[in-house]
Parts: sequence; C-alpha cells; structure tokens
Amino acid sequence: MNRIRIDIVSDVVCPWCIIGYKRLEHALNNLSDSIEADIYWHPFELNPAMGEEGQNLREHLHEKYGTSEEASISARETLTQLGKEVGFKFNFYDGMRIYNTRKAHQLLMWAQSENKQFELEQALFKAYFSDAMDVSDSQVLLECAASVGLDSEVASNIINDESWAEAVATTEQQWLEAGINAVPAIIIDRKHLISGAQTTELLMSALQQISESAEQANGE
Repeated sequence: MNRIRIDIVSDVVCPWCIIGYKRLEHALNNLSDSIEADIYWHPFELNPAMGEEGQNLREHLHEKYGTSEEASISARETLTQLGKEVGFKFNFYDGMRIYNTRKAHQLLMWAQSENKQFELEQALFKAYFSDAMDVSDSQVLLECAASVGLDSEVASNIINDESWAEAVATTEQQWLEAGINAVPAIIIDRKHLISGAQTTELLMSALQQISESAEQANGE
C-alpha cells in the first residue's frame, strides 16, 4: 500500500472544485487496494474583494468573463449533470448570488488542526450549491461548523479574528507566487500539479504513475 499526500487548492463557491474533488474521490476509491491518500485543503478566493452583500451570480459572470445569459444557462445545465454523475447535487436558481469566502477559509484553516477540515469543506460546498445558503454569513458558517462537531464558540472567535484573516491572505499569496492562479489545483506529493477538474480516468492514471514512480525510487 502506497501512501501519498494530496493538496487541493480550492474555493467553496467554485463548482468545478467540488466536481474535481468528487472525481478524485472516485479515483481513490477505485485504487483503494494500492493507494492511500492524506488530503489537505488550501484557500483560494475567486473574489477576495467581493462585498458582504455578494452579487447576482449571472451578473458577476457577465462582468468578470463576459458570459451571456444563454451560456450561463447552458453551463448550469452541464454542471448539474456532471454533479449527478459524481453524486453531488447542484441547485442553481435564477436569483443565485456569489459571496465573499474569506471567513469560510478562516474556519477551514482552523478545522484542519481539529481534524475536521474535510467534513467542513463538504458541508460548505453543500450549504452553498445544494442548500442555497450564504456562506459569507457568520450564522451559516457557525451552523456548518457545529454540524461537523466543531465548537461554535471557538468557531465564532476564529471568523472574527483578524489574524486568521491575515493567515488566509498570506497562504493565498504563497499559492499565487507558486503559480496557482486558477482552481481546482491538485498537487500530488508536493510536486505533481493537476489543474482543473480532470476526469476520474485521468486522475487514476496519474495517481498510479506517481505511486509507481515513488515506489521505484524508494526501492532504489
């Protein structure tokens, strides 16, 4: 059994990030007889300057990427279908908004030290994409934290502590300086970068090759 480290740089309002992760999850399940993975999540804010009120998602995509309403409808249909294929429910709707995720990342960074990062990450993806919740709202964040067994009082302190906000910003800057400017970004064993939501088959092939190369190197 080979053990590998996987770092995932992502944002909880990025639909391709959850699709990419679910495909990775399927790949690891298919290789569970030969590979075990330790997964670490890292912050990346798609919109660090987004105000507290957020913005209508369609308006945002049009302003940022020039996406037309027709293209937006098509993209939502595609994402919804891809979500079904990997077992994740997208619940897009006309008035959907996109939000600032700094506080969410503060909680996720703390949750790693509590061994609850994975559970919180999944809860936040579900809250935003499946349950139409505002993941910039402190009460929503505290409910997500409590749902995975994290202490609500400590969680409240974390999201209101400027030093945690600065820690998130510093970490994000380090990833930018390392060349990560889009997500999801999956880094295997600290040196093999896979960009974007690749297919389960491609991920399986990459994991096998990297695992076999590591095994050979250790054997030498």
